[in-house]
Amino acid sequence: MRASRDAHRRAPAVDHDAPAARQSLAAGQAAVSRRACLSRVITLFTLAAAAPYARALSIATTSPDPDALNPQQSAAFRAWFARIVDQQMRRGPTPRWTQRDCAGLVRFAVGETLRPHDSKWLRANGMTGLADTSSLPPELQLSAAQRTLANRWTQLDGSTGAYASAIALIQRNSRFVSKDVNQALPGDLLFFDQGDDQHLMIWLERYIAYHTGTVTPTDTGLRAVAVSDLMQWKDSRWQPLDGNPNFVGVFRLDFLTP
Repeated sequence: MRASRDAHRRAPAVDHDAPAARQSLAAGQAAVSRRACLSRVITLFTLAAAAPYARALSIATTSPDPDALNPQQSAAFRAWFARIVDQQMRRGPTPRWTQRDCAGLVRFAVGETLRPHDSKWLRANGMTGLADTSSLPPELQLSAAQRTLANRWTQLDGSTGAYASAIALIQRNSRFVSKDVNQALPGDLLFFDQGDDQHLMIWLERYIAYHTGTVTPTDTGLRAVAVSDLMQWKDSRWQPLDGNPNFVGVFRLDFLTP
C-alpha cells in the first residue's frame, strides 16, 4: 500500500492554465494510473489469501529418478507397502518404528518395503504364522541402489536424507494424481492442508490409514477409516472431495510406475 501512495504523490498534477484538451488527457491518465494501482493491490490481497493452499500446490518439477521402479516392481512394492501398513494397524506399531506421526508412517513403510523380506525380517515383523506367510506378496527384485531409495528423500531445500516432512514428501517426492480418490492406487497418499498444519493419509483401497497422535497412554495414534465413512466425516475439512479446499488431492511416490 505504501508503494501505491508514493506513486500517487509522484504523479504530475494537472496544469489548470493548459488548454482543456491537455487537462482532459492528464485527468484520464491519472484515472488509468489509479485503476492500475487498485488492480495491483487487489491481486496482492488475492495471492495472500490463497497462500496456505498455494504452498502445498507448488510441486517441484524433478527429473526422472534412474532408480525408479518399473511397473512389475511397482506392483510388488504396493502390495508389500499395503501389507506392512496393515500389519501396523492390526498388531500395533513395531518398536523399530520410532518417528511416529503421519509422515513417519509413510517413511517407515517405504523403508520396510524396500528391505529383503527374509526369515529374519518376517520374525522381526511378526509375520511367521501360517496365515501370514501363505498370503505374502511376491518378493521385490531390486537393485542395490533401489533399496536405498528410503534414505534419499529430497528435502524442501533440495538436500537429500532419510527424513522428509509431510509437505516435503508431497512437494519434492511425489506427483499429483487427481482430486478424485477413485484414481488412487494402494499406497497412494491423500494430502490435506489446513493452513498451519499438513496431514497425510494412506490409501489402502479397502480403507484409509493414518497416524493422528496419541489421545491416551494406551493409544497408538493409528487410525483406520472406511472410505465411505471419511467421505461423510462430520468435520468436512477432512473429507477427500474435490469441493473441499483443504483436500489437496491424491499423490503418488515419484519412484513408482505408473
